[in-house]
Amino acid sequence: MTKPFRIALAGLGTVGVGVVKILQEHHDLIAARAGRPIEIVAVNAKTKGRDRGVDLSSYEWVDDCQDMAGRNDIDAVVEMIGGSDGVAADLVRGALENSLHVVTANKALVAHHGYALAQVAEKNNVGLAYEAAVAGGVPIIKSLREGFSANEIKSVYGILNGTCNYILTEMRETGRDFDDVLKEAQEHGYAEADPTFDVEGIDAGHKLCLLSAIAFGVPPDFDSLSITGISHLTSTDIDFARELGYRIKLLGVAKQMGNGVMRSVEPCLVPKDSQLGVVEGVFNAVLVDGDYVDKGLAVGRGAGEGPTASAVVADIIDLARGTIVPTFGRPVSQLGVPSWADLGETVSRYYLRINVLDKPGVIAKISGILRGLDISIESFIQHGRDPDQPVCVVLTLHDVLCGAMEKAYKAIEELDIVLEKPCLMRIEAL
Repeated sequence: MTKPFRIALAGLGTVGVGVVKILQEHHDLIAARAGRPIEIVAVNAKTKGRDRGVDLSSYEWVDDCQDMAGRNDIDAVVEMIGGSDGVAADLVRGALENSLHVVTANKALVAHHGYALAQVAEKNNVGLAYEAAVAGGVPIIKSLREGFSANEIKSVYGILNGTCNYILTEMRETGRDFDDVLKEAQEHGYAEADPTFDVEGIDAGHKLCLLSAIAFGVPPDFDSLSITGISHLTSTDIDFARELGYRIKLLGVAKQMGNGVMRSVEPCLVPKDSQLGVVEGVFNAVLVDGDYVDKGLAVGRGAGEGPTASAVVADIIDLARGTIVPTFGRPVSQLGVPSWADLGETVSRYYLRINVLDKPGVIAKISGILRGLDISIESFIQHGRDPDQPVCVVLTLHDVLCGAMEKAYKAIEELDIVLEKPCLMRIEAL
């Protein structure tokens, strides 16, 4: 009989338990596909006695997960602990140094330490697999590293956080504001008790960091990534976007511009009927543009027990087959030096909402600032007029240097007729 592929599993939360379920329920199917049985040897979690809805009795319980890294009776460590540093980082590094494969869903760990870990993995001829770290069950890491490998990648656009996509969808469909929908998302389990990583774009930033590393052949570089979340958006912005024929999506964008790559995570207006505009609710989507393949879209559930555990097990199957792919799509020695475009030198169209006092000369002041920076107005919307009440003025602007737009934004914000912080978003034609 073919020797089993043996794993130790650290972390028995939602995803870890899902991995156990799949490996138990599909044991024979997976063995046939991997060419050998896959067996769990040992497990670890913070609490031993809790009922997790799966039978763990046949697995060795390990009190300290770090002990897994030094074992010689396993082939791989599956890290489901989470966090960019501490226990998870020590376990992964230790396992790789001991020539054990590692499978993880930990996007923060790979975004912050992936280059160093890839060096260790390559030195010891083992795999560092992280399909589940981006977009849950959507096989976008495999697609970029393998399916698109014959192409020069021109751009990657992603709806990379299901919580944000759910909130923006509900705001549009119900007319409610951000805080109300966020509370509902927390009640349904779509958002964490502390939603900061999701709604401020950090989670999506970790994922875009990994996608852009693979797409453009460079080490992951999270610290230089520009990130803006969605907590400042209002139902008013959702409504104006709809009137203009757009939907608002938190987009991770990495695209070639001149001699560099522009990267950002921020809410953008996208055409409502575009490939990303129609992706709703908790779904994730990644749109890749290659020079020979043209555009390819991958859509699916980006979180949850089933989709994420499915991606973890797929990585385990690859390793059991003997398939080891370079962590970021090419050997570490072949990774280039990142050349990130200065966002101020990139060009985009814009949406600008301003709450102002409805008095004569207001538009002239705003137009004067824009004209002075050579910014051309594409459209103008103002609903109603009441000298005693604030009104919303919405402008869409033709292509303009982002640096010039930022200068205009700051100047408009300082006008005494402007009553609150304006809302500025890029318009992506896709």
